[in-house]
Amino acid sequence: MGFFRGKTWSPYVAGALAGLLLVLSVFLTGKYFGASTTFVRAAGLVEQAVSPERVAGMEYFLKEKVKIDWQFLFVVGVLFGALASAWLSGEKRAVAVPPMWEGRFGPLRSRRWVAAFLGGAVLMFGARLADG
Repeated sequence: MGFFRGKTWSPYVAGALAGLLLVLSVFLTGKYFGASTTFVRAAGLVEQAVSPERVAGMEYFLKEKVKIDWQFLFVVGVLFGALASAWLSGEKRAVAVPPMWEGRFGPLRSRRWVAAFLGGAVLMFGARLADG
């Protein structure tokens, strides 16, 4: 474990490994990994807990069942993998917004959070529009 302390991964190596993992996933299971459907299903799970009859009547959820599947577990694994990576590299502090964002959007934390949220919303919309 000490080998990882103070080390960071090259984004190029991490990206190449993620690409290889995707190829392996398609080869072994015939499925791509992704997250956009998982967020829609998670919203469906929350809404189903509040109003199951409404979810049952939604056309989208007739095709895409509200369920916890391998993609949901993949997203959970990404969260815990990121935490494990930070712990193994010795990174102990949480960063609300990277310094690059502070330079671009100024010192107001709320302004940076709004920009990050809107960027994520646009990204998710694009991913759902492109069907994943």
